[in-house]
Amino acid sequence: MEEPVIEGLEPPKPAPTGLNIVVCIKQVPDSAQIRVHPVTNTIMRQGVPTIINPYDLFALEEALRLRDEYGGQVTVLSMGPPMAEDALRRALGLGADKAVLITDRRFAGSDTLATSFALATALTKIGEERPIDIVFTGKQTIDGDTAQVGPGIARRMSLTQLTYVSAIDSLDLAERSIIVRRRSEGGVQVLHSRLPCLITMLEDSNTIRRGSIQDLLRAARAPVLIWSAEDAGVEDPMKCGLRGSPTVVKRVFAPTPRAEKAQMVTVEGKKPDQVGDALLDLLFARDPKLEAVIAATAT
Repeated sequence: MEEPVIEGLEPPKPAPTGLNIVVCIKQVPDSAQIRVHPVTNTIMRQGVPTIINPYDLFALEEALRLRDEYGGQVTVLSMGPPMAEDALRRALGLGADKAVLITDRRFAGSDTLATSFALATALTKIGEERPIDIVFTGKQTIDGDTAQVGPGIARRMSLTQLTYVSAIDSLDLAERSIIVRRRSEGGVQVLHSRLPCLITMLEDSNTIRRGSIQDLLRAARAPVLIWSAEDAGVEDPMKCGLRGSPTVVKRVFAPTPRAEKAQMVTVEGKKPDQVGDALLDLLFARDPKLEAVIAATAT
């Protein structure tokens, strides 16, 4: 028997099913075009194009793949200036369902500690509507290279952290478990974990899709939620921005170019052992003591 429709009220929306995934992305300057001011030793960002942190794209693709297979929704979350909305719209164009930008002058100057606090607070806010199953991040950003924000979020939210993940083998929604491959110094670890969890994805772990025409059109007009610190649920502004950041950058500088040029070794027509001998002869000629050191170590 169908429920009566009361005039003036919208029919109830069906309960969401599948995975609730949030991908944290960051808009970064294209590192290939960054320069350091020769006098002030500060990074010159003027005129430098911005991109989505490349590692975050692998995280987004993995989230979209899981959504396509198991259902659900993918929300992209970013913290940054208002212009970071461009990065979120690009993520929507690749297939993300929703986008949230937390932007506030009080976030300016945040280090990884303050950034993880702000993002974890916003994630908690997002999770109030529906519990989050997986939080994705890239393994690191190309402007900071710390790889600390993902684990920081996991620690603050008491999530199991699966870092340096190269592949997701399987996911069981009924048992709420996931099996991933994690790259370590000694090889590859296969980990079985329970949901919810936080995953940081490695580069080259998948092939990033091209957005469909429908997604690109939707991205142009889709609303992006803009949250201030209060909107995101931040109750203690002392933990945000410079005031919440114990990291102090003492100096920024560009490495001095090497005066010595690389030496080319011709290997064409030579066998592998001949190439090896030629390289060793070259090394020993440049450092006469090296051969004696290696010989002493070998004996």
